[in-house]
Amino acid sequence: MSLLVDSIRDFNERQSRLYLLIASFLSRYQPADLTRVIDDDVAEAADAMASTYETAARGVIYEHRPASLPAERLVSGLKPLLAEAGKGAGSSFERDASVVLRRVRSVIETVRTGRPGEPRAYLELLGRVMRSDRTAAPGDADGEGSDPSASRLIVP
Repeated sequence: MSLLVDSIRDFNERQSRLYLLIASFLSRYQPADLTRVIDDDVAEAADAMASTYETAARGVIYEHRPASLPAERLVSGLKPLLAEAGKGAGSSFERDASVVLRRVRSVIETVRTGRPGEPRAYLELLGRVMRSDRTAAPGDADGEGSDPSASRLIVP
């Protein structure tokens, strides 16, 4: 978990929200054909989308595409999510999104170095971290009855 926290420590607020939005999406992502997405697919999709946003920030509309079909499907799932998050923000959003997507790629490489031979190490890490974020509140054994919109931030 510290790796994920360290990966966003220098982000601005929008970049942090984008990273968490992408991480949440990836932790829940299940392709329609039920194939297992691996870290390489996520890295390839992140690279392609980052390149697309970088190109758009320079005023050129060109969609970079990943080579693998699972990565392409992942891009298709992420694209509307990021489009909604960036409505009306313009080129500043494109720059922020490209920074975040490049960081996703960087974290995947770091996780891969620490856990070689595990093709889903990053996705499993996200699954564990994001699942722990959705745990039940104290005194609520099964998580039912809690307000999902309530803030979980504890301020001293």
